Amino acid sequence: MTTLTWAARGVAAVSGAVLAGALLAPAAFAHTGPDPKAPAKHSSGKKTPGKKAPAKKAPAKKTPVKQAPARPGLEEPQNVQLADGRCSTSRDISSAVVDYSGSGLFETVFRSATDNDGHAFLNDSRNPGVWINLGLVPGAPRCVYDTAVSVTEESPGHLYITLLAGDGTLHQAVCTSSAAAPFTPANLAAACTPGFTELADTPV
Repeated sequence: MTTLTWAARGVAAVSGAVLAGALLAPAAFAHTGPDPKAPAKHSSGKKTPGKKAPAKKAPAKKTPVKQAPARPGLEEPQNVQLADGRCSTSRDISSAVVDYSGSGLFETVFRSATDNDGHAFLNDSRNPGVWINLGLVPGAPRCVYDTAVSVTEESPGHLYITLLAGDGTLHQAVCTSSAAAPFTPANLAAACTPGFTELADTPV
């Protein structure tokens, strides 16, 4: 009977010591579950052999946008020779006026102009609305890019018509101007005899 009593006392002492140790252990050792503050893990934690984690890509560098070089504010328009032989040009106009009050041509205005197809025309202000195609005058160039006119004061006097051709050459006609009659499609070629001639050594 004494033996059983000592055995019971021994078991109670051991149980008490174990319980006391559990109560005195730090909380870190007592907590055996996952840390609730730790980020959740989506994988099982097992590493797959042969596979590496994808490398982080460096941020892409932005390539600066290339801008076209600045063009001059004004560009000289160019003639364009079309496949069918026609040409395309910018429009141009020029004028000259007789300002000598003693002339029968006083305040007569001569105007020259081109259209988009490279044709050149002449207008005499005494014949409003009539534009004479300068192609009627022998030697007139095709594909006219620019025109210029100047006039002398007398009657009869002279009207100088200069045309800039698409190839860069200048052509001039000297036409007799008279107070007796304005220029018309019927009399212009005769008034401008012998017609247009190319000016020598045109800088092209």
